[in-house]
Amino acid sequence: MEIRSTTDKDLDVFVDTVHAAFGRFPETPTEGGGLWWSALETDRCLLALTEDGRPVGTAAAHPFELTLPGETVIPASGVTAVGVLPSHRRQGVLSTMMRHQLAEFRARGEFLSVLLASEASIYGRFGYGPATYTERLTVPRQRAALAVPRARTVTGAPAAGPDNTSVEVLRRAECGEILEEVYDRYRRAQPGALSRPHRWWALRAGQPPISLAPRHVAVHRDADGIPDGYASYSVESGTLTVDETIATDAAVFTALARFALGHDLVSQVVFRHVPPEHPLRWQLADFRAGEVSGVMDWLWVRLLDIPGALTARGWFTDGELVLDVDDPFLGEQGRYLLTVQDGKAVCIPTDREPDLSLDVRDLGSIYLGGTAPSTLVRAGHIRAHHPSTVTLADALFRADRLPHCLHWF
Repeated sequence: MEIRSTTDKDLDVFVDTVHAAFGRFPETPTEGGGLWWSALETDRCLLALTEDGRPVGTAAAHPFELTLPGETVIPASGVTAVGVLPSHRRQGVLSTMMRHQLAEFRARGEFLSVLLASEASIYGRFGYGPATYTERLTVPRQRAALAVPRARTVTGAPAAGPDNTSVEVLRRAECGEILEEVYDRYRRAQPGALSRPHRWWALRAGQPPISLAPRHVAVHRDADGIPDGYASYSVESGTLTVDETIATDAAVFTALARFALGHDLVSQVVFRHVPPEHPLRWQLADFRAGEVSGVMDWLWVRLLDIPGALTARGWFTDGELVLDVDDPFLGEQGRYLLTVQDGKAVCIPTDREPDLSLDVRDLGSIYLGGTAPSTLVRAGHIRAHHPSTVTLADALFRADRLPHCLHWF
């Protein structure tokens, strides 16, 4: 079997192969772009070929930036378009491609990669662990009153509130540059968020509000008239569905939520993509009005250079731990002394007895602070050699903000 990078000439073959792997057919191209695969960079796509040159598997990676706790922004490959034809599954094709891809990431000097898992049972064996989570919040319109003070007045057209902020409703085609700029400011401060490269916006490659799908956009502006948040939404059959709410602070989010919840001629409002423990549910006058559903994992993280990854993120508690990390997929084992002081970490190999023993996938899950080490200790994934180290591990790995990722790839 041959695993090789693709060229522009291979794009049609790549697209046909990945769709066949999922039992689908490619969409018909439309004027103006909008196809999800148009954002692929062919030199970062892989084809698995049989000895006679037939394509049987695909894998690709987008060059993203990932925001870590402490607002550190680092390069991260976003793995996507992974598939094997049904005729060639369980023959080692997927494992061979994933091993080849991880070697390429390391050769580029990247210390982690990320993905969205089509099936939760697949990617743990390749060292990926779920690291951020998302959920849906549904609120009946007649029970949508907020208990929080109305600090910012918003309407469907430009209108000043008591603090001179406003919300304006625009069509998606009118505000592309605004969305791109506001999202970029948001993602740089939000742990777990990925960049959306300009080519995604230009090609309309992705899901709303990037794609060509028709949407209204509520744009929030600060007292100086500068956009600092938006909500992309559609209304159908009496349901207002918010694709995503992007806000540079909590007050902006509340103002956009109030706008959506106050929309006339709808029976319910659905916020599709909110982080667990988001305060919006607590802001409702009727706590039970907010129905949580669709809770699921989103971003999965895979560490490739453990010292490099642990020293890159910010830390908010001093202390030290000895981590014994097993990486069965790559056949590696390492023991590291993690020392954190004044928000910075030093991570070096050590022969000291371990405090925690864990798989690299579990280290990926706790890396962004979205999964507590104690949860994985109770689940039997992580072994704590001293009970006191669990409390310290929870304190060390917590984030300044709960990590959340909105970007689909």
